[in-house]
Amino acid sequence: MHERIRSLACALMAASCPIAPQAAHAATAREEQLEARLEKLETEMAQLRSDLTQARQQQVRDAAAAQGAIAAANARSEAAATRIAAVEAKASGPATAAATVPAAPPADGFRSGNSAINIGGYIKLVATSSHFSDGKVATNTFGRDFYLPQAIPTGSGQSTDATDFNAKQSRLWVDVNTRLGDHALKAYVEADFQTSPGIQASKRTTNGYNFTLRRAYMQFDRWLIGQEWTTFQYVPALPESTDFVGVTEGTVFARQPLIRYSLPIGKQATLHLAMEQPETGTVDTGSPTIIENGDERIPDFVARLALKGGIGELSLAGLARQVRVQNGGRDASTTGLGVSAAGKLWLNRSKTSDLRAMVTYGHNISRYLGLNFAPDAVYSPATNSLESVDAMAAFAALHIALGTNWRANVMGSWQRVYYSRDLAYADIATFNRQAWSGAVNLFYSPYRNIDLGIEYRHGERDLVDGDNGNLDRLEFAAKYSF
Repeated sequence: MHERIRSLACALMAASCPIAPQAAHAATAREEQLEARLEKLETEMAQLRSDLTQARQQQVRDAAAAQGAIAAANARSEAAATRIAAVEAKASGPATAAATVPAAPPADGFRSGNSAINIGGYIKLVATSSHFSDGKVATNTFGRDFYLPQAIPTGSGQSTDATDFNAKQSRLWVDVNTRLGDHALKAYVEADFQTSPGIQASKRTTNGYNFTLRRAYMQFDRWLIGQEWTTFQYVPALPESTDFVGVTEGTVFARQPLIRYSLPIGKQATLHLAMEQPETGTVDTGSPTIIENGDERIPDFVARLALKGGIGELSLAGLARQVRVQNGGRDASTTGLGVSAAGKLWLNRSKTSDLRAMVTYGHNISRYLGLNFAPDAVYSPATNSLESVDAMAAFAALHIALGTNWRANVMGSWQRVYYSRDLAYADIATFNRQAWSGAVNLFYSPYRNIDLGIEYRHGERDLVDGDNGNLDRLEFAAKYSF
C-alpha cells in the first residue's frame, strides 16, 4: 500500500514540473506529511497484529491451564474416592453383599446434594403347573405362588391340578449413599408384592396386590440399623431358582428389624454381632396352628463369622433367644439355641460354577427354619409349660455355567423335626415331622438384563401320624432387571 502511494506521488510530481517552484515545494511538503502519516499507521497496525498474536497465545495458555486444573481436580476426586472406598472396606469388611456399602457412587444413578441415589429392581412373571397328590391348595395362597412344604395337602384326599400365573415377585429398591467426611452412610429400601398381607383384587379381574416392605435399613460405617436379612442366615448360599425361595425346608430364612455391628478380622474374615427382633411361634397340644405370641422380654442374639478365601466362602453362625408365652393364664418360657454352617466352593477359576450348602441345627428356633415349618415350642396346658422342639435342616445345590448365556442348577433340601418325649402321641399326631424336595432348572440370558428359566420340582411332606402328601411342579419364569 505504501509503495502504491509513493508511485502516485512521483507521478504527480512529474506532472507538476511546469508549475511554479512554490507549488512544487508545497506538493513535496504534502507528500512528506502523507508519508509520515502512512508510516505511523503501519506502525500502529503492526502493534495491533502483535497484540492480537499475544492475546491468542495467552488464550491457548489459559485453555491449557484450565484443562490441567480439571485434570488435577479429577485426580483429587479419584484419590478421595479411593480413600473413601478404603474406609468403607475397613468398615464393612468382606461381609455379604447385603451388608456392604458401595465403594463409589453408582455409575447409573444420580446425585442429590452429596448423596448418590440409585433406583432398581426387576419385573418377574412366574407361571406354574402344579399337581398335588392328596388334596387341593386354595387359590391366591402362598402354597400356589411358591414352594411352601407345610402347604402340601396330606392324607387320602383326591389329587388336584392347578395352573397359576403371577407377577407378585416383581421388586423395586432405592439405594442412597452419602459421604460424611471419612464416614460412609447408606440407606436402602426394598419392596415387592409377594408377601402382601391382603389382596386388593381377585384373579378374575385386575390381579392387584399390596406393595409390601422387604428390607429397610441405614448403615453408618460398621453399624447397620433397620430391617434386613437375619444375621443367622447366609444369604449368598441360596441357589438360583424360578421359585421365590427354592430350598424352603432346608434353609434359614427371615427378614426382621435388627441392630448389627460388623467387625473386620483381617482381610478375609468379618464378625457380625446383632440384636434382632424376638418373636415366639408356638402351638397348643393337639392343634398344629402356629400362634404368634409377642411376649418376649429380651431380643434374639446372633453372631456370625464370615470367611472368604481363594477356594470359596464359609459362614458360621450362632443364635440364642428366649421363647415365651404370657396370656390367658399362660406363663411359661424356655431357651432357644441354634447353630448354622453354610458356604460356597468354587468349581472353576472364573467362579461361575460352584457347590453351595447349608446345615442348621436348632433347639426351639423353628421360626428361623423353613418359613416356620415347625413351631418354636409346644405349649402344654396340663403343666403350663413349653415343651421343646428340635429341628435339623440342610440343603445343597450345584450351580453350573454352560457357556456365556446358559446355566443350570440342581438342588436338594430337607428338614426333620423332633418333639419332646414328654408329649403324648395324640398331642402331636397332626404336626409336621419331615419335608424334603429336589429340583433342577435351566436358565438362559439372551441379554444381560433378561433371565428366562424353567424348573421341575418334586416335594414331599410327612406328619407325625404317618400321613403324607407330595407336590410335582413345572415352573417357568421370565425376569427383566433394571
